[in-house]
Amino acid sequence: MVAITTQTPLMVLYEDNHCLAVAKPAPLPTQAPPGIASLETTAKEYLRAKHHKKGRIYLGVPHRLDRPVSGVVLFARQTTSAQRLAEQFEKRQVTKIYWGAAEGEVQPAEGRWEDWLGKIEGQARVERLAEGTPGARRAALRCRCLQRCAGGTLVEFQPETGRMHQIRVQAATRGWPIRGDFDYGARLQFGPPAELPRDRVIALHARSLTFLHPIRFEPITVVAPLPDAWRELNIDV
Repeated sequence: MVAITTQTPLMVLYEDNHCLAVAKPAPLPTQAPPGIASLETTAKEYLRAKHHKKGRIYLGVPHRLDRPVSGVVLFARQTTSAQRLAEQFEKRQVTKIYWGAAEGEVQPAEGRWEDWLGKIEGQARVERLAEGTPGARRAALRCRCLQRCAGGTLVEFQPETGRMHQIRVQAATRGWPIRGDFDYGARLQFGPPAELPRDRVIALHARSLTFLHPIRFEPITVVAPLPDAWRELNIDV
């Protein structure tokens, strides 16, 4: 853990002159308007302190995680690296693995989910729609049950597409909402109590990210450990 000036700890998972991968804690946003704490500003302050830089710190942001989700976030430290990493994400060349604690017994133990999703007008939420509905976009993922956990099932998800709230919606519409995700029908609490909805966390974690290094073009896999809140699920990992 590396302490920085905002007094928010930053867990660095991988670092070189071109890339910086860190573990995002929930409910810290990946990015935020000026004056609001975010993972991006935390990472910039870490680099400024480590390298004794006084001027502007560049960080490219090729992808993001939802605020209540924890796990691996990859930044680019150079513009060329940012362009190449962004292209990998756009072309679905990056392998993303998530772990989620779904309420109930997920069946079958392994499979592929495909749906059509669309944003609910005026809300920061998504719903499942019929194929062909205006605005509906295809969402697909592969899932594999890892073990039973408190209140449900620990599931490994590998998205094939990158839709808003995709895992959360696809699990919830099948009757297995992610624990703590009250926006999508969860019944069980997860993590510490929060007074404001924006400060709630859910049992969804970006476990690993595999990408090609933007300069050396070698595959790199970065793994984020589970946050302390996951201990309440009594899982064996």
